[in-house]
Amino acid sequence: MDRKKVFREWLQIVGGLLVFSFGVHLTIFANIGLAPWDCLGMGVSYHTPLNYGLSMTCIAVAVLVIDLLLHERIGFGTIIDALLTGNFVQMFNDLNPLPLNRSVWIGVVLMLAGYVFNALGMWIYMRAAQGCGPRDSLLIGLGKRLPRVPIGVVEILLWVVVLLAGWALGGPVGIGTLLSTFGAGAVMQLVYNALHFEPRDIRHRDVFEVLRELGV
Repeated sequence: MDRKKVFREWLQIVGGLLVFSFGVHLTIFANIGLAPWDCLGMGVSYHTPLNYGLSMTCIAVAVLVIDLLLHERIGFGTIIDALLTGNFVQMFNDLNPLPLNRSVWIGVVLMLAGYVFNALGMWIYMRAAQGCGPRDSLLIGLGKRLPRVPIGVVEILLWVVVLLAGWALGGPVGIGTLLSTFGAGAVMQLVYNALHFEPRDIRHRDVFEVLRELGV
């Protein structure tokens, strides 16, 4: 039993989420359209007293509940992700002293840079092996229930539903939305190749396994 190891992993998860959230902030600051989930979060913030961060937290918690209903393995990393990521992004949004970007080309550069930070943050976070993010768990859960449909198609269908909901609520849609659909995965793969990292090699522990490690 190594409690210090588990606590170090929790700090690692928080650090990874900070890096990841800075990447999301860059994609928002790019001002050329948002990825589907961010579009939904921004749309919700337009129609409620919640800011973007709290909107994303509520969405993440709702997705986490769906994950539980789908009987997916939930780790402490999943829970920490749901509670902190949206608020970290909001913190970076609030701290940024620069005026909103108005250049499409600078926006493209900012968005691509954001994807690099996203990939680095996920690399740090996932190496703790304490669970996937709520949205990844949802995708896996849906994929299991649609075994004849390729997981990539399931992901696209999920993104379409989320994006339509965000767009209906007034969330920003633009060239950045297309870039996120086709570019984010490519940048992530390039970063992971450079780091010699294969996410599928990680065996994540759920909450109960970690509690046993803590002697609870």
